[in-house]
Amino acid sequence: MDATDKGKQAGPAKGDLDEQALFYHRYPRPGKLEIQATKPLGNQRDLALAYSPGVAAPCLAIRDEPDTAFDYTARGNLVAVISNGSAVLGLGNIGPLASKPVMEGKAVLFKKFAGIDVFDIEIDAPRVSDMVSTVAALEPTFGGINLEDIKAPECFEVEAQLRAKLNIPVFHDDQHGTAIIVAAAVVNALELAGKKIEDAKIVASGAGAAALACLNLLVELGARRENIWVHDLEGLVYVGREVLMDRWKSIYAQESDKRALNETIDDADVFLGLSAAGVLKPELLARMAEKPLIMALANPNPEIMPDVAREARPDAMICTGRSDFPNQVNNVLCFPYIFRGALDCGATTINEEMKMAAVRAIAALAREEASEAAARAYGGEAPVFGPTYLIPSPFDPRLILRIAPAVAKAAEESGVARRPITDHDTYLDQLNRFVFRSGFIMKPIFATAKLASKRRVIFAEGEDERVLRAAQALVEENAAEPILIGRPQIIETRLKRFGLRIRQDTDFDVINPEDDPRFRDYVDEYFSFVGRQGVTPEGARTIVRTNTTVIGALAVKRGDADALICGIEGRYDRHLRDVRQIIGKKPGVLDFSALSLLISQRGATFFTDTYVTYDPTAEEVAEVTIMAANEIRRFGMTPRAALLSHSNFGSRDSVTARKMRTALGIVRELAPDLEVDGEMHGDSAIAESLRKRVMPNSTLTEEANLLVFPNLDAANIALGLAKTMLDGLHVGPILLGAAMPAHILSPSVTSRGIANMAALAVVEASQPD
Repeated sequence: MDATDKGKQAGPAKGDLDEQALFYHRYPRPGKLEIQATKPLGNQRDLALAYSPGVAAPCLAIRDEPDTAFDYTARGNLVAVISNGSAVLGLGNIGPLASKPVMEGKAVLFKKFAGIDVFDIEIDAPRVSDMVSTVAALEPTFGGINLEDIKAPECFEVEAQLRAKLNIPVFHDDQHGTAIIVAAAVVNALELAGKKIEDAKIVASGAGAAALACLNLLVELGARRENIWVHDLEGLVYVGREVLMDRWKSIYAQESDKRALNETIDDADVFLGLSAAGVLKPELLARMAEKPLIMALANPNPEIMPDVAREARPDAMICTGRSDFPNQVNNVLCFPYIFRGALDCGATTINEEMKMAAVRAIAALAREEASEAAARAYGGEAPVFGPTYLIPSPFDPRLILRIAPAVAKAAEESGVARRPITDHDTYLDQLNRFVFRSGFIMKPIFATAKLASKRRVIFAEGEDERVLRAAQALVEENAAEPILIGRPQIIETRLKRFGLRIRQDTDFDVINPEDDPRFRDYVDEYFSFVGRQGVTPEGARTIVRTNTTVIGALAVKRGDADALICGIEGRYDRHLRDVRQIIGKKPGVLDFSALSLLISQRGATFFTDTYVTYDPTAEEVAEVTIMAANEIRRFGMTPRAALLSHSNFGSRDSVTARKMRTALGIVRELAPDLEVDGEMHGDSAIAESLRKRVMPNSTLTEEANLLVFPNLDAANIALGLAKTMLDGLHVGPILLGAAMPAHILSPSVTSRGIANMAALAVVEASQPD
């Protein structure tokens, strides 16, 4: 039953991942993008405003003043991701059409991380002149151009010509995104090592677009060209070499008779690898300088694996491009936020000052003391600046709050901002609101789960396809150690049928209800709970043999598992009965309650009590409000609670309205630091402007993210309607008040929903209230 060594695989097998990726891209509809209208079109007047004749007014305004296009159209938030498919990821020159999935993927990252809309454009333009003329002709449509996956050295010329021609930002992310993150890591590593960049010896393996952009930016930071040694397929870049040379690479040619990496690595302070797996041999590390920085960025397999490098040089600081090791160099750390800042100030270009501002912001964030919310997002302990934390996590919610304002300010100070930001406090507040509307609210939970000490999650319905798929996802994410309740032969058959890779005793454990050596102990334990509730010893044996929720709850109670997930089959109240009997309530809790999270385009909204108490008392409403607020804080969010009613701040005096008023008083007495108000209408809770009209001195400072309902009917109906109308992702229900982590899901839950709840259960097990 011990799953301590489970789930340590780096990821899915290639064939399995390929199959999953093809399914992901094809269903439920092909591709990863769609276009949505942002204005209503529900009647004749809307049609007249959106098209003819109303559209003439903004057209004429833009003709007379071109910059008003940013006021009347989507141009100011629209970026083109453009490629000719000549250097796609690790796939090479696969052509523009085959590059489309990658460009769609980049578009999704822009939208999710920074709220930027994207058209992905794949062009059949192998020649520099064709590509430049095609892209330049698109300028009226976009606020910025992101060039992607164009081979070197053509990419240098394409970007240079477009920057000279266009009056909007042009950014080749393969070059500059990587360079900015590398530069931030170098700044922090050299600081930790007590070295100066002007004295640092830098040895590079790889001389493509990304490598040369990294070196160029390091020179901007103060590195000296004579201290930079560059190698490619032909060996050292040296003066007089003619093979595989170009004017961009020649800048780093050395006057030397050395030719190989093993001849130049001596006393190197920084190794920059953007080449191929295995290039940096362990024996070469011994010849590097004290406290070297090793940036092995080849993907998926780096120039040297971090564990091998650590064994050879325990004092080394190591970065890779992989998510399963510390210090991941991932372009998503910067490109969405650089464009966010550039678009918001109307920058005409992304210049060196803006790139340097991004470098400084990323480096400073790693050194920054984390807030309480950020600490929760990282697993209860703030990440500490040091050799394993040179650069922030790609999912650090503070990235947009640091980089975008820094880039916008640098654009203003360097004179390239057409619409300088006049109120930076308001701008920062707008970015802050976006952070919790980005749909990545579960990322901190998974990051915390990976670091958790208690990770064994038992699934009552272990034979269900959704559970099996969720178990594989959790193993791949290294977020939990699954224990499945079910018949081993059935589980094995279904794993094969569904093409899943995880295997019993390697990735997960199984409790077989028909044959488990602890059956007698489980029966005795169960009878001790229910023996005086009309259950006979024989009945207890039958229940333990047939009721998988009882088995799961007993496993948690006995310490054989850390958390329980159940409810995928059967009625909620029956599962709750078993949890109530075996796991029980926390001391002092009046009753269980259920909290549901809905993630939609609006952001994250919590609903309570959605499944348990039919008609709670004022005291129970107050209790669930406080427990829900504590749960929300696990997500790194500040709870803002609205107690809902058909009465709006005293407009009615019904029984339920009085109940919610009384509950408000109790909450304010027991949790004076919680931002809460009520009783109020639902629209007053969500629409800040409406609330201010009816109650100007409301204690809610922003829109509520915790909606507390007067009874179960209202909460459950509201959740169901909102989930369907907003096409939202439901996380939950989250059972509150249990003595140990246990969650009862609904039969409609998806495999993704199961994995989300399992990760949350892991966090709860390791971070008890």
